[in-house]
Amino acid sequence: MTRSSHSNTSTGWREWVGLPELGIEWLKAKIDTGARTSSLHAFDVHEFDRDGEEWVRFTVCPWQDSTADAVVHEARVHDRRAVRSSSGHTEHRIVVTMRVRLVGHDVDAEVTLTNRDEMGFRMLIGREALRQGFLVDPARSFLGGRAPREMRNRNRGR
Repeated sequence: MTRSSHSNTSTGWREWVGLPELGIEWLKAKIDTGARTSSLHAFDVHEFDRDGEEWVRFTVCPWQDSTADAVVHEARVHDRRAVRSSSGHTEHRIVVTMRVRLVGHDVDAEVTLTNRDEMGFRMLIGREALRQGFLVDPARSFLGGRAPREMRNRNRGR
């Protein structure tokens, strides 16, 4: 993965991020320095073989409690990891790499795919992505700007 050349860009504890490869411009994410790897809410996860390599097809819904604007995406499986949740439960997850737009900067991130239906954010941004030049200000939010009102309303199910 390539590393970003910017340094010391401030981010709040929560941000609106983009996933350009998926065509998702607005996705609410929690910035989590306690997590090594980033995590994305994905469902209908199906593994398959393509030219002798492991691939995965999955669906991402950018809005909380809604299937509106769902995106189906395919990616090469980068790795598999055992991830321990904050409750102590260990889950084996597929890891893919993807570009994440955070506070106006695009970075390459390793992202685990999991069901985050019970969580307040569709995505977590972990330390591996953050070490590409970000400083986290835990007292601030949305330093990269807020999503347009229409997108915020969709995220609230309106």
